[in-house]
Amino acid sequence: MVAAVLLLVVLLAGTEAGGGLYSREANQAAAAAAASPSAAPPAEFRLVRLNQLWEKAQRVGLPAVRLAELHSDLRLQEKDELSWKKQKAAGLDEDGEREARLRRRLEVIMTKYGLSGKKERQQWETNHIKEGFAKDDLDDPRLEKLWNKAKSSGKFSDEELEKLWREFQHHKEKVHEYNILLETVSRTEDVHKNMINPVEDESIAKMELLHRKHSELKEQLHSINQGFERLRKVSHQGYDSASEFEEPRVIDLWDLAQSTNFTEKELESLREELKHFEAKVEKHHHYQKQLEISHQKLKHVEGTGDKEHLSQNKEKYTMLEEKTKELGYKVKKHLQHLSRRISRGLQHNEL
Repeated sequence: MVAAVLLLVVLLAGTEAGGGLYSREANQAAAAAAASPSAAPPAEFRLVRLNQLWEKAQRVGLPAVRLAELHSDLRLQEKDELSWKKQKAAGLDEDGEREARLRRRLEVIMTKYGLSGKKERQQWETNHIKEGFAKDDLDDPRLEKLWNKAKSSGKFSDEELEKLWREFQHHKEKVHEYNILLETVSRTEDVHKNMINPVEDESIAKMELLHRKHSELKEQLHSINQGFERLRKVSHQGYDSASEFEEPRVIDLWDLAQSTNFTEKELESLREELKHFEAKVEKHHHYQKQLEISHQKLKHVEGTGDKEHLSQNKEKYTMLEEKTKELGYKVKKHLQHLSRRISRGLQHNEL
């Protein structure tokens, strides 16, 4: 636990040393070390903090599929942090809102993969999805009750239970992200209230920032409430074969899109893009399953001592691992684009 707290301090408190999210000194030192003739293989990521998370995930034995998923999340985080660094250098993040958003997202990633010190060991006990049902928890008695009822109802096939479990996990992650944002807004409000003789321009900017955060909270809470109602309905009635979408993230996006003032033409365009996105997600799920099977086979062959089969299985595993990482990154990048597109429509509603 102490080690986990120390890691969290190292990862999230970089701004106190003046380096913000991106520490020039740390990354220059890493680059110098990599250039040494006796250096280890090149780091997976350009940002030291993200490499620390990646190395920790490997040390604690994160299962193959979750490790590939984490890689995709960290890759997208790195892309956005490097983009933010350039914007900050150009003076385009004066209120620090984008930096705060990136920090919140990193905290969500750390908690999602058990790298923040909470319930870490519990999450790595299994690599199999169905076994994972019994091993992981949902952190909410209402969700636990719904899940247990659905699981014992006999209304769901194994494949449908797997899909429903993903919906429950998705909802859990949304609630956690909402709580992080709520805590951030509360801290910002406390600081604003305790300011003595604030400069008028700065005070106005901070009030505008708070307004944006409250709008984001409202949007997330709406999505959470809709998501819970859907889980309640599906848990009691089973899946509707006439449903337009199946992927939880796509269902969320489509529900949100319908509450905007998009025109019929814009909604139809979005519907088509969501269909393409869902197909991409399904392809990613296929490769995740293949990676999990390959990982199990590899562990079996390692125990036999058959070098020829071991080499073949390692080669296949490496190919599937890279493909799963790449597809995961594309899915998350596409999801980010769709979320921003719909969010702009929601913001326009409020004007």
